[in-house]
Amino acid sequence: MELPLDFATLRLIWWALMGVLLIGFALTDGFDLGVGALLPFVAKSDEERRMVINTVGATWEGNQVWFILGGGAIFAAWPFVYAISFSGFYLAMYLVLSALILRPVAFKYRSKRPEAAWRRFWDGCLFVSGFVPALVFGVAVGNVLIGAPFRLDSDLRAFYEGTLLGLFTPFSLLCGLLSVSMLVLHGAAWLGLKAEHGPVVERARVIGTVAALLSLALFAVGGLVAAFGDLGFRIVGAADPNGVSNPLRTAVQAAPGAWLDNYGRYPWMMLAPALGFIGAGAALLGLWRRSEPLAFGGSSLSALGIISTVGLSMFPFILPSSIDTQSSLTVWNASSSHLTLFAMLAVTAILLPLILIYTSWVYRVLWGRSTTAALRTNPDLY
Repeated sequence: MELPLDFATLRLIWWALMGVLLIGFALTDGFDLGVGALLPFVAKSDEERRMVINTVGATWEGNQVWFILGGGAIFAAWPFVYAISFSGFYLAMYLVLSALILRPVAFKYRSKRPEAAWRRFWDGCLFVSGFVPALVFGVAVGNVLIGAPFRLDSDLRAFYEGTLLGLFTPFSLLCGLLSVSMLVLHGAAWLGLKAEHGPVVERARVIGTVAALLSLALFAVGGLVAAFGDLGFRIVGAADPNGVSNPLRTAVQAAPGAWLDNYGRYPWMMLAPALGFIGAGAALLGLWRRSEPLAFGGSSLSALGIISTVGLSMFPFILPSSIDTQSSLTVWNASSSHLTLFAMLAVTAILLPLILIYTSWVYRVLWGRSTTAALRTNPDLY
């Protein structure tokens, strides 16, 4: 059957869609994680902590849809990537999922009993459920840029030769701290929009300012390491965008500085890192001027730019191998079949707009600030 889109175009579309899903997760569930990480530092009394929790309490479950969609897209569109990353990074995934599982339990149980120790314990769980995923997600991105220690044999069986502690290298920890700073900034900006004006918002503004400065500094340092360090991979020879999905047919070599190659070929890609810096700067300005829309818009733009910078810098690589470059996975050699990608795209064209419309409607209906007065009059709030 002749399909209306060729194989290379579908691969490119699904690479872009995977980026959209990751960015959607960072922009929505990202401020949930940021608020969780901020909870012990911006809220001092039980009433303040309840107010902070209720800024995300109504929407956090829906925001996690982006995380589920991202995992599903990787499974269906990039089976090689799914198999290697989810098995090789199994313990790191376990850390993330364990932390995320704590979140709904903490939301449901913290207010069931009035004892201070009880509530402090669950508030600590909410902090862990925000900080740990933010850190590990960044560490994972750092390891993708470095290259994962896996290889494929002649039958395309994957062998992962890394350890959990081996994931935490200086560069990957830098990426993890950048991720934490980026999401803490996003969470602080969200509290400015959703929390009652007062001490909580002021504390969030101060911490958000520090997070914005750290985001700018760490993003710049990461760029310098990518430019002058020993990071990077390059395809040797011509890759076939319409070829069969077999990583072993692609010749790849480690090439320090290669993550900057695309900016020479496609200068428009410089827009991504520029947005990362401009967004963080705008968020910083918004926090200084107490302009909540500017701060949140800037933090969103910064997350968009930082994540896009990683994807565009690596293209067409998705998961390079640090121990056997020949096994590296790219957009052109690691996808599902032509027909599978087309069928999935048809379904996505119908369902993704519905998800966006529904999400927009939910936020419109539930919009408004979380206040201490509402906590006193509504016992059903967290």
